[in-house]
Amino acid sequence: QVQLVESGGGLVQAGGSLRLSCAASGRSFSSYAMGWFRQAPGSEREFVAGITWGGGTTSYVDSVKGRFTVSRDNAKNTVYLQMNSLKPEDTASYYCAQSRTSYVHTEPYAYPYWGQGTQVTVSS
Repeated sequence: QVQLVESGGGLVQAGGSLRLSCAASGRSFSSYAMGWFRQAPGSEREFVAGITWGGGTTSYVDSVKGRFTVSRDNAKNTVYLQMNSLKPEDTASYYCAQSRTSYVHTEPYAYPYWGQGTQVTVSS
């Protein structure tokens, strides 16, 4: 069984930074793409960023391009999301997910495994 555990969320002022981590266990981590999603109250879950199995290709939603960076360390079975220049509209619960393939997908249904989420709150 795959387990994904996120950490690193918290409360930060606008313009600040946070680094989310997601530790994986239970399935060959390096064989699968990883994604970060977020969900604000009353909103659908939104793709934020993704990274292919080897880390060679990344993808971002337009609203975070230039501010967020996704990376992975396959030796540590961990994926990261560095978030800079945070805005109040980035406030949400952030989830990491493991893809069913080695390629990034933006649709939540392409990710069979999910973490429990970590809250990010950005104050103005």
